[in-house]
Amino acid sequence: MRLLWELLVLQSFMVCLADDNTLHGPVFLQEPSSMIFPLDSEEKKVKLNCEVKGNPRPTVGWKLNGTNIDIGMDYRYSAVEGNLLINNPNKTQDSGTYQCVATNPFGRIVSREAKLQFAYLENFKTRTRSTVSVRQGQGMVLLCGPPPHSGGVMGEYEPKIEVQFPETVPSAKGTTVKLECFALGNPVPTISWRRADGKQIPRKARRHRSSGLLEIPNFQQEDAGLYECVAENVRGKNVARGQLIFYAQPNWIQKISDAHAAIEESVFWECRASGRPKPSYRWLKDGEPLLPQGRVQIEQGSLTIANVSLSDAGMYQCAAENRHGIIFASAELSVIAVGPDFSKTLLKKLTLVKVGGEVIIECKPKASPRPTYSWKKGKDILRENERISVLDDGSLRIVNVTKADAGSYTCVATNHFGTASSTGSLVVKDPTRVMVSPFSMDVTVGESIVLPCQVSHDHSLDIMFTWSFNGHLIDFEKDGDHFERVGGDSAGDLMIRSIQLKHAGKYVCMVQTSVDKLSAAADLIVRGPPGPPEAVTIDEITDTTAQLSWRPGADNHSPITMYVVQARTPFSVGWQAVSTVPEVIDGRTFTATVVGLNPWVEYEFRVVAANLIGIGEPSRPSEKRRTEEALPEVTPANVSGGGGSKSELVITWETVPEELQNGGGFGYVVAFRPFGTVSWMQTVVASPDASRYVFRNETLPPFSPYEVKVGVYNNKGEGSFSPVTVVYSAEEEPTRAPTTVFARSLSASDVEISWAPPRENQHKGRIQGYEVRCWRHDEKEENAKKIRTVGNQTSTKVTNLRGNALYHLAVKAYNTAGTGPSSATVNVTTKKPPPSQPPGNIIWNSSDSKIILNWDQVKALDNESEVRGYKVLYRWNRQSSASVIETNKTSVELSLPFDEDYIIEIKPFSDGGDGSSSEQIRIPKISNAYARGSGSSTSNACTLSAISTIMISLTARSSL
Repeated sequence: MRLLWELLVLQSFMVCLADDNTLHGPVFLQEPSSMIFPLDSEEKKVKLNCEVKGNPRPTVGWKLNGTNIDIGMDYRYSAVEGNLLINNPNKTQDSGTYQCVATNPFGRIVSREAKLQFAYLENFKTRTRSTVSVRQGQGMVLLCGPPPHSGGVMGEYEPKIEVQFPETVPSAKGTTVKLECFALGNPVPTISWRRADGKQIPRKARRHRSSGLLEIPNFQQEDAGLYECVAENVRGKNVARGQLIFYAQPNWIQKISDAHAAIEESVFWECRASGRPKPSYRWLKDGEPLLPQGRVQIEQGSLTIANVSLSDAGMYQCAAENRHGIIFASAELSVIAVGPDFSKTLLKKLTLVKVGGEVIIECKPKASPRPTYSWKKGKDILRENERISVLDDGSLRIVNVTKADAGSYTCVATNHFGTASSTGSLVVKDPTRVMVSPFSMDVTVGESIVLPCQVSHDHSLDIMFTWSFNGHLIDFEKDGDHFERVGGDSAGDLMIRSIQLKHAGKYVCMVQTSVDKLSAAADLIVRGPPGPPEAVTIDEITDTTAQLSWRPGADNHSPITMYVVQARTPFSVGWQAVSTVPEVIDGRTFTATVVGLNPWVEYEFRVVAANLIGIGEPSRPSEKRRTEEALPEVTPANVSGGGGSKSELVITWETVPEELQNGGGFGYVVAFRPFGTVSWMQTVVASPDASRYVFRNETLPPFSPYEVKVGVYNNKGEGSFSPVTVVYSAEEEPTRAPTTVFARSLSASDVEISWAPPRENQHKGRIQGYEVRCWRHDEKEENAKKIRTVGNQTSTKVTNLRGNALYHLAVKAYNTAGTGPSSATVNVTTKKPPPSQPPGNIIWNSSDSKIILNWDQVKALDNESEVRGYKVLYRWNRQSSASVIETNKTSVELSLPFDEDYIIEIKPFSDGGDGSSSEQIRIPKISNAYARGSGSSTSNACTLSAISTIMISLTARSSL
């Protein structure tokens, strides 16, 4: 039946292919969605939607938590067009995950999961909370224990600002201002702050509690303005505004201070204060308001009391106030009433003045009120005239003083309270006069001069000379290298040594006594080499030339006669003079063409000026410029080659220096051909630093001559080739071994080996020398010691060997291609080592001009060579090289002059070589008196022998 059913369905499907009503399986048009159902809803039904289509029409069922719902078994469930209705839903029975299931003959499909939840909110628990106590201004948190609930759903709404700062916030200077802003909203709003005038929020401001509190410390005038709190979420935003108004209590800028005034004088006080609003001022005297009247004038913070009297004395206060506060500043006014008193201001006892000069004798007694003044000369009242006058402050002024004005003068001061006087003397001196003034001079750099300054003066007065240079005093200690003051008591001449250009200018000699001062000036012109030329510019540059221009520098008072151009490159050693057109640049020419430059080299130039006095400092360098490229002209030098490995032709050359490459892209062209042929083979070596090329070819005959040349090229093209030279290809290593190899022992450490050249040389190449290999019998051959000879040498010595040891030796010929086959190995045993014991018990005696040495015989050990004799080495103490005497005895007689110290050593020798040497023996110089005495009598000779006989042992060594 199932097979028949499937065939019928398939037949129907095939028949209806062209029909719009096509057979197909279930398809969801609407699937159920999760939902939260409030239990207190007036609607007592839950509807879960499910809409499907299919052909044939699908049947629809439902699952709860994976179990099929039998709608017929529970009256609360019903299905309407596939949708599931639940009447009187229960949170315990109906909460869970629902799925819609659609079925037709083509199959079954299951919808997405839809979760049904129930929202409920029960009552709070009826439990009394504990009391919470806090201090005023302290923050606290009250926790809310919610009742049992599930799914409480709130809709989104725009922010609503519930707590905000006042519209006007008066704020005192220096205080901390806090602005609070709190908003409700869903989602929770974000809080931000800004100023309505567009200015930035002060950087010192701090934000607290998610920006809900803005705190501005140390509030200042510039912080005042309109501030805005912005609460914002996805549903909208809300703004609260408030004006911060700056105010400040008065603060003193200038206070008043105690004052002392004489009767009839005036007093002025001023006080100033800052504040916002601007403070007003009032004055008090002894605690009572002070009003402006008569002698008392008040204008804001200033108080003036004219023609002070005793009644004006007292305490004064200045008050500054605004609506935020008041401050006071206090001071005392003391009124002085006293007769004239000279006790602290006596007239100057002695006043000096020159004839024809002017003098003022001060008279300043303490007095209140101000006194009247009169003067006496001697006992006579002094009358004022055209030369003599009394000044307002009581001082006496005398002009055009004469000798007759000398004498004693008395000032008399009088007021209501008394009279007082004081006396002083006036001394009139002869004036100082310049007798020899400095005079202007014209000098050359390096010269030394003296500027004179000589005067006549009153010798009872001290005189002081000072010099200034261009308005500055000369410091003779600091500038002593060039400046020195010379002359006698009445002269202050200035010596200037080794004058430099910087010493040109105005010199002033200043002379001063206690009664007068005067000065005399002179100009010094210094001629010297020219200053550096200026603004050296490269106007045009080619591959080998550069057009330069410059401006002349200072000629230093000597006309410029010529200019010299210098150049520097990265390859030169310092600055070098260059050739120019014109060849000689005169002092009136400020352009030149530099010639003979190398192409493609970076140059900088400078110019030096000269005049009849000398050569000046060079100019600042010009900018760096590179010459243009050109074909290379210099070819590689020392083209040669040879050597290398088999089938190689090695060609070498000296690289062309970078400064001679004439351009970028520099390289070499290597050309070669077999000797006697016509055609050249060429290859390009692109590296400018290359100095070697190796041509490899298996058909290359060994040690064959080739003609070789090397050319150059760069970006501009190819240059010329070097001269042709002959180079040989790599040679073959020798094919024959040396013959007639013989070795013999020379000592315990040395052997000699000799050989004959190979009998026939069939290889193509040369024998450059021979390689000797030597290894001890107990060593491996690959670790052999190697010694190479050069040229036709057919013997050599092998040194530093171990004594009494068997060695194997072999020889190979070699050349640049390598080494040839080895000769037959020869064996040799080194001799036993020489005696290790040095000569001992050395005794020396001197007689006449002879020194006699004796020592004990040295006995060789069993493993040492027998002693064949002894070597006596002697030298002057001041010499490094020694003379040697050999003897087979244990004594020797030396004929040596006695006028020098001698150093002597003795050592045995054997077939194994020289043995250990004795310690050095120092034979001291013997005086002529002893030498002469030893040749004249036996007794003296015996005495000499007793004096000069010394035992030297190895345990008691003489100090050298």
